[in-house]
Amino acid sequence: MASGITLTTSIDVPGRRTDAVLGIVAAEVALGMNIFRDISNNWRDFVGGRAHSSEVTLKDARTACLDKLQREANALGADAVIAVRLNYNELSTGSSGGILFVAASGTAVKLAQESAI
Repeated sequence: MASGITLTTSIDVPGRRTDAVLGIVAAEVALGMNIFRDISNNWRDFVGGRAHSSEVTLKDARTACLDKLQREANALGADAVIAVRLNYNELSTGSSGGILFVAASGTAVKLAQESAI
């Protein structure tokens, strides 16, 4: 991840004043889900329980998407991204599996310098 870039779903960074809004940043990730993972998840749906392989895929997609969001903000010279929103969607590709889409967006901001007390 781009070091030093704070991500938050809130409209500010607690304890910090926003100095400038640099713009909207967005990132998208698409990950394929293979047929074996889909079969495993269908079995879980039938017998109940958690679909661990899907949870891992969702986490990987979210992590990659947030990393890209931080890199987009870093390219603008931002210190933080506020009002981050995540959206998930799946495109079924038939018997060969599906594609998981994760999109993230937020507002890149420059934070005021902290004053030494």
